[in-house]
Amino acid sequence: MNSGRSLKRRALLRILGASAAVTAALHLRAVRGAEPGKLDVKDPAAIAQGYVEKSTVAGSTCENCLLLQGSAGAGYRPCSLFPGKLVSSSGWCKGWTPEV
Repeated sequence: MNSGRSLKRRALLRILGASAAVTAALHLRAVRGAEPGKLDVKDPAAIAQGYVEKSTVAGSTCENCLLLQGSAGAGYRPCSLFPGKLVSSSGWCKGWTPEV
């Protein structure tokens, strides 16, 4: 049995394992840090909800909708109807629910 060769294999496996762990951690960090994109009005989910970026319904915009999330005053914010996407604060859709 060649114990020197066995140690080299173990060292190589440790290096490969550590390398894989670092690569996975960097990928996860990049995914978490990614900013969600704006909802396209041609997106099937947007079409189904009649989403528009500029409301024509008096007094009803995403800004005063219960489903809008994020910081007030931002031009585009997350919405619970469209996970992973940002909607226009001045927009509107069929899911509009007045803030209580």
